[in-house]
Amino acid sequence: MNRDGDDKAGKVNRRDVLCGAAGLVTAAAVLGSGEASAKPVARVPLNFDDPVYCREFLARIEADTAPGKFVSGMATGIVHGVRDGEAVKPLFGFEVFSSTRVLKQPDGSYQRLCRELVFYKDLKTGQLMDEWDNPYTGERVRVVDIANDPFNYVISEYFPEPPSYGGLNTEKPPRRPLKVKWELMNGNTVAVDQDIHLYYRNALDPAKWPRESAGPMNRVSELFRIFIRLEDAENPKLTHFPHSGVWSRITPWLPWMLMGQAPGHIFYMGRYASIKPEEAHPAVLARVKERYPSYLVAPEKWVDPSYSSLENYARTQQPAPPR
Repeated sequence: MNRDGDDKAGKVNRRDVLCGAAGLVTAAAVLGSGEASAKPVARVPLNFDDPVYCREFLARIEADTAPGKFVSGMATGIVHGVRDGEAVKPLFGFEVFSSTRVLKQPDGSYQRLCRELVFYKDLKTGQLMDEWDNPYTGERVRVVDIANDPFNYVISEYFPEPPSYGGLNTEKPPRRPLKVKWELMNGNTVAVDQDIHLYYRNALDPAKWPRESAGPMNRVSELFRIFIRLEDAENPKLTHFPHSGVWSRITPWLPWMLMGQAPGHIFYMGRYASIKPEEAHPAVLARVKERYPSYLVAPEKWVDPSYSSLENYARTQQPAPPR
C-alpha cells in the first residue's frame, strides 16, 4: 500500500540532521517522551492526505511535542570517496549526536530548534580522529568536527522552504501543502521518505580557499528513510515517535581534506535511531561533554541565521597554507 507525496520533500533534518544532517544530518530520542497507557489505546488511523496531520506527524518524529521536552539522536556510518575510473573508496567513519526541540506556535506550526555534531573516526581502530592521512594526496590533514548551532526551520502544513544558509541559497519554490511520502511495510512498519536536493553558492570562495573549496557552487543531497512501528504511529498518546532509519548525503569533498577542485565527491551512508543521550557511544558522549557540553540540551528559542557545515567552516577556520 503506497501513499506518495511530492518527490522533492522539504528539508526535515540535517544535518536536519543531523539534526542533520546531516544534516544534515540531518535524528532523535525522547528525554521523557509521552508513554502509552497500560490500558488499550484507541488507535488513530494514518491520514497522510491531510497536511495538518502530516505537520503533527513530522513534529513527533523530529522531537517531542510535549511542552518542555526535547529529544536527542545519533547516527553512525561510513564516508566514501567517489571518483571516476575507480571503485568507491571507504575513507573514514562518522558519528552524529543531536538535540532537538519543537515549539508550538499560535498558527499551529512548530519551530524546530536543533544543535547537531558530526565526529569522524578511523575505520581500522574505531577511534575518533583529530588527524587523518588522505590516501588521495598522501598528506596528513587536521580533522574538523561539524558543530552546527543552530540548525532551525519551521514545520507547518506546507513544505518548508529550502535552507537559506545565510542568504547563499536563494531558491524559493512555490508554497505547497505538506504531503508525507510513505509506505506500509510488512503490515506493521510505517516507512517515510524525506529527500532534499540543493545547488547553491559555496561559502568557501575558491579564490580565498583554494585548497578547501570544491568550486564556486555546492551540490548537496540528503536522503532519509525513516521506520516507525504502526502501533506507535497510530497512538495518540505518544508525543514522540521512537524510530530508526537510513541516511545518506552527497556533498563536495570535505574542506579539511584539502582536495580543492579535484574531480569527485563525498558520499555518506549510515543508520540512525532514537536514543537517550546516555545511550550514545561512550567515546561520542565523552567528546560531546568535553568539547560541546551545550549540545546535550536542545535550544530553547529561535535564533537566526542557521548555517550548514560549510558556512560554519568559512566562519570559524582559516585557509590552509600552500602545500
